[in-house]
Amino acid sequence: MMTALVLYALASSGFADLDAIDRQVATFTGTAAGEEGGAVTPVDRRLRLQPCRGGLGLSWRTAARDSVVVQCGDAGGWRLFVPVRRAALPLVEAPELPAIKRGDAVAIVVEGEGFAVSQSGEALEGGAIGAWIRVRPLTVGKGRAEEMRARIVRPGLVSLPLP
Repeated sequence: MMTALVLYALASSGFADLDAIDRQVATFTGTAAGEEGGAVTPVDRRLRLQPCRGGLGLSWRTAARDSVVVQCGDAGGWRLFVPVRRAALPLVEAPELPAIKRGDAVAIVVEGEGFAVSQSGEALEGGAIGAWIRVRPLTVGKGRAEEMRARIVRPGLVSLPLP
């Protein structure tokens, strides 16, 4: 089960407050950075992220809880993946449930530097978040759209990043 937390982080310097992001990750994981179950290290201080006025969303990247996704809710906002220090003892992990099943309607997002476009499509395979599956865009009119491979971002959303 994925959980999410929405918080705000704005520094007076005009960039996102990285200390606040670290505190929010620690609150989300329940453990301080550097400790088992917490972030491996604090967020890189060289980052100059745009302020996030719409709030931050925090969620586990996968059911394995190996990293936290910190995402700015603003249009065109940024996203960070914060690695989490794994416990020394093996954890019993729940099997990853498919986020998308074959035949599901999906939004296909094609992303490049400075742009993102999306269109409706159909999943030709199922998979968990992070898996690459075959999808087909829905077309209007005659003809059949080409299949493509895209990565599952969340239920109902797949992404095709361009180099």
